[in-house]
Amino acid sequence: MSIHDDIQEVLFSKAQIEEIVSKLGKQITEDYKGKNLLLVGILKGSIVFMADLMRHIDLKCKIDFMALSSYGDSTESSGRVRVLKDLNTDVSGYDVLLIEDILDSGRTLAHLRDMLSLCNPKSFKICTFFDKPERRAVPDLKADYVGAIIPDKFIVGYGLDYAEYYRNLNYIGVLKPELYQ
Repeated sequence: MSIHDDIQEVLFSKAQIEEIVSKLGKQITEDYKGKNLLLVGILKGSIVFMADLMRHIDLKCKIDFMALSSYGDSTESSGRVRVLKDLNTDVSGYDVLLIEDILDSGRTLAHLRDMLSLCNPKSFKICTFFDKPERRAVPDLKADYVGAIIPDKFIVGYGLDYAEYYRNLNYIGVLKPELYQ
């Protein structure tokens, strides 16, 4: 049985993903000219997106990573955010661009935004590949850069997972509900 058999439908093809990432990279390049850019990826979901995105940013920049947990093996955020790996970089003086795979309830990113703002970055913005505004539990949280707004479907691929599987798909697919319900 192939991993692709678990996918109900493809929402974004590899080509569509590449187009979105290229567009975001060009916009970020334009917006961050002359700034001290630090890309902060949220592990593990953002790793594929961030790797592709930074190759489309035509500026000097640094990268760092954080690992947070609020889902576990569930499809719903627990609302409790745990820091599993903190930054190695002191963000003060940097223009921090947080790179996330998906903005869903917003609880994790709101927690992180509040936490990092205490570290005195020069600026702080959020870039997410996918935004699911229907599920937002933190209404004031908005991403500054959004690849695509998506419906309330459980998606996997291109770094997004279910119970640590499916990250390696090179497209975004809707997981068959019987696999996680």
